[in-house]
Amino acid sequence: MSESNLISPSESPLKVEIAVIGSGPGGAITACLLAEAGRDVLLIEEGSYLSLESCQPFSVEEMVQKYRNGGITAAFGQPKIQYIEGKCVGGGSEINSGLYHRTPPDILEQWSQEFEVESLTEADLIPHFEACEQAVNVCYLPGKASTASLKLHEGATRLNWQSLEVPRWFRYQELDETAIPKGTRQSMTKTFIPRALKAGCKLLANTWIKKINQSDKNWVLTGYYQVNNSDQQPIKIQAETVFVCCGAIQTPALLRRSGIKHNIGNSLRMHPTVKIIAQFDQDINTLDMGVPVHQVKEFSPKFSFGCSISSPPYLSVGMTEHPEYTEEVQKNWHKMAIYYAMITGEGYGTVRNIPFYRDPLVSYKLTSQDLKDLSEALQKLALLLFEADAKILYPSISNSFPLTHPKDLAKIPEQLPVKQTNLMTV
Repeated sequence: MSESNLISPSESPLKVEIAVIGSGPGGAITACLLAEAGRDVLLIEEGSYLSLESCQPFSVEEMVQKYRNGGITAAFGQPKIQYIEGKCVGGGSEINSGLYHRTPPDILEQWSQEFEVESLTEADLIPHFEACEQAVNVCYLPGKASTASLKLHEGATRLNWQSLEVPRWFRYQELDETAIPKGTRQSMTKTFIPRALKAGCKLLANTWIKKINQSDKNWVLTGYYQVNNSDQQPIKIQAETVFVCCGAIQTPALLRRSGIKHNIGNSLRMHPTVKIIAQFDQDINTLDMGVPVHQVKEFSPKFSFGCSISSPPYLSVGMTEHPEYTEEVQKNWHKMAIYYAMITGEGYGTVRNIPFYRDPLVSYKLTSQDLKDLSEALQKLALLLFEADAKILYPSISNSFPLTHPKDLAKIPEQLPVKQTNLMTV
């Protein structure tokens, strides 16, 4: 990779054949394959170019460096749903868990019928799945899973529910089957972006594209380049072809700012997710635990269970629904982990721009059935955790009491209360 591939806008307008906006998995792979095919490509990213090792994974520092708005983003509704976006070169791949699923055959069939797409069966896509899996080294743990992950599997096994280990895009240095393996997430800055740069792609970081407009045969991109923390300069880019790969929120926001509004920003879908902090008598958590790999798919696609990032900062944030127990995190974080239940849901959201604000307004409407499904999922997750010998459960419902016995599951309302329930999405 040549340093000349990392550019700043020394001249305006910049002229390129192909501009790719957004450097997450969608943009990075697009830019890489086009560059390797010999095309003149410019990859544009709003955030900074930071190495995967620039900070401790899943730390407060990572939130500040690589999350949009430090991780404080939400879809407004009853209740609101917290979500996170990566704002750095590599996008969400730099901050997420690296868990990997092939697109399920039933979803492919639905897309094929709804959008009249040919050659979209699982058999058609296997070569593409395999190429991606090889590029980012999708694999299973070469050693044992963390205790927090095994607790989820243990509870499911006792209830005779389907539980599985989800593969991850990781590369492991140690192959000790008796230890929890240490590895490196194969994010875009480790895989497709270096490949793209090696093939001649140019990378323009710290650049926010405000609008795209068509002018004759070219597209004109206008926005701002962030020179430093306080100064920015206008930028203009001319491209023959543009790929907008900015994710579920920023893609419709950019298109709508550009006057492209028909059917745009009206069909946002999320996995509404409720959480439980589980406390055990034994140690289940360590500072380097990372992301547990087991998921419970017994009730999929209606809802699924998993174990989330459970570092002390995340536990502290999760315990804000139970402020009188925050000291428990300081004293017993090594006996605690965060588990989640996510539903498919019937609801949908919208993305709208607000005058004079860069960030769009995201709204999401849950149905009454969604709230019932979340309640059922929460109850079943709590039952599983008690089967795994959890002693205290703290659900993400404000002003609720901790659960200490399976009989307490009757206290969970049939439909989760909209003003007390705190949801997120993964």
